[in-house]
Parts: sequence; C-alpha cells; structure tokens
Amino acid sequence: MPERRHHPPLLVLVGPTAVGKTEVSLQLAEPLNAEIVSADSRLLYRGMDIGTAKPTPEERRRVPHHLIDVVDPDETWSLAQYQDAAYRAIEDILSRGRLPFLVGGTGQYVWAVVEGWQVPRVPPNPRLREVLERWGREIGPEALYEKLLLLDPGVAGLVQPRNLRRIVRALEVIFTTGRPFSQQRTKSPPPYRILMLGLYRPREELYRRIDQRIEAMLQAGWLEEVKRLLEQGYGPDLPAMSGIGYAELAAYLLGRMSFEEAVAQIRRRTRQFVRRQANWFRLSDPRIHWFRAHPGVADEMLAFVQDWLRSTTGFSLRS
Repeated sequence: MPERRHHPPLLVLVGPTAVGKTEVSLQLAEPLNAEIVSADSRLLYRGMDIGTAKPTPEERRRVPHHLIDVVDPDETWSLAQYQDAAYRAIEDILSRGRLPFLVGGTGQYVWAVVEGWQVPRVPPNPRLREVLERWGREIGPEALYEKLLLLDPGVAGLVQPRNLRRIVRALEVIFTTGRPFSQQRTKSPPPYRILMLGLYRPREELYRRIDQRIEAMLQAGWLEEVKRLLEQGYGPDLPAMSGIGYAELAAYLLGRMSFEEAVAQIRRRTRQFVRRQANWFRLSDPRIHWFRAHPGVADEMLAFVQDWLRSTTGFSLRS
C-alpha cells in the first residue's frame, strides 16, 4: 500500500475460511485497542450463526464488532451498501481514537473498502430482477454466468459463477445502463494508511481443519438452525439460504438428498470456496504481509503491527 503518513490507520486481516482469523483477530484487537469491522458477507444475516462460524457473544463482548447481524435472511445488501456501512464504521471507530480492524474472507468486500471501488449506483429494477432470477433458476447459475460473460468478458474476476444474486445484479446493471458492468467500476483509494495482514496454512492442513469444523458445527446444532430458519419461512431459494451448508442441509430436510450426500457436498463446496478465495488473496500479492498460522503467530503479528503503528504519525490510540 502507498505510504500516507498523515492519514489515520486501517488494519486489515485476510485469509481463507477456517484458517483461524477469528481467534487471531481477537488476540490482536485487545492489546491494540481495536474494533473489528466484519468483511464476511455471511455474517450479515441474523439467525445464521453456527454455519457461518459467527463470533460468539462472549467473543463480541471481548472486542466490539461491526457489520454483524445487520439484516434478516430474506433481505439483501448490495456491495455498495456494504462499502458505505464499512466506511461509516471505520470513521466512527477512528473518531473515538480507536483502531479500525477490517477482518474477513469475502474478497469483494475487502477490496471494495481497501481500494475504494466506485461501485455502480444503479437503482434496483424489481421487475427486471424478477425476470433474471427466474431465468437463472431455470437454466442454473453457471449457465446464466456464461450469458453474462458473453455480454461482459471483463466481469469474470468480479462475479463468481454460482453466485446467482451477483450475476443477476451485474446483468441488471448492464441492461439498465447499456454499458458493461466491469467498465462501471473504478477506484478511488480511501484516506487511510492501510496495513494488510494475511493468515495462511498449507492446503492439506486447511482441508483437515475444514472437515473438523464442519463436524463441530453439526455437533453444535447446525441442522437444527437450518430447520428453524425454514420453519420461520426463509425458503431455500433465498440468496442467504443458498450459502454453503445451508442449501445442502435444507435440501436434506426437504427430502431432496441424503444426510451423507449433504455433508459430502458441504465439504466439496467449501474446498471450492477456499480455492476461489486464493484468487482474491494471493500469497504473491506484495500488498499483503503473510504469516503462517501457528500457536504463536498472534504475538508475531502484534509486534509487526506495533512497529508499523510507531512509524505512523498524526494518530494516537486511546486506551
């Protein structure tokens, strides 16, 4: 990141799912007098706690968290809404003399904040969106993604092939404006001095942790959580309910697949997700200072951050 010595600091922690970001972020935030701004799209939804590995109430008492439990599962938030809310949270934290700490694994969320994406501000078109969503359900998200690529090849790195909501939004913007979605996103770097930290593990170790975490979530009542959401009227076609694990467990509860098939698919989709995250957060990216996860990594990161903060002028953290 370019040096901006007279700008206030923003600390960022990225890495793949199950790598251990939550515990490390807490261990860093406490001594740094920081508050965490979530950059995880799954943590926005109320009532979706176990399957998203949401920080526990006790963890959220240890360190203040922002942008968690913001909307109900039948509501959606655009990238522009998230970005605006993240900047508001960061400014609020800074105004109180504390350190803002952006933590998460949703690549679009992180880079939208760090790089200052100028997201297309096109008002929703409910009728067009309904048509596109129905088309996507008929032919499948990946087939609709192929249609999107024909209209806008540059969108390939911005939208995931199975994310129906974002595919539909990109098409909605294209059809409304008559211009490629990818050409409508520019960058205006925010006024912060940014330090990006990355946490990584070897892929096979990460996969073992993923399997262990899936088992722990199921033991903690993940299936019951999905059943409760369905009983509350949150159908499996909602974008929130199409998330990893929620879609598969809902399909099991609705008799569409066996429990064994559901768990196997959760494992497979999580591995695919980790590979996509690696495209957003590359070990070769010079903007990210990577640390290998191990029991003492938080202490190493803390010393690194404190050295960086000492070199930052014009800002002092309040206790």
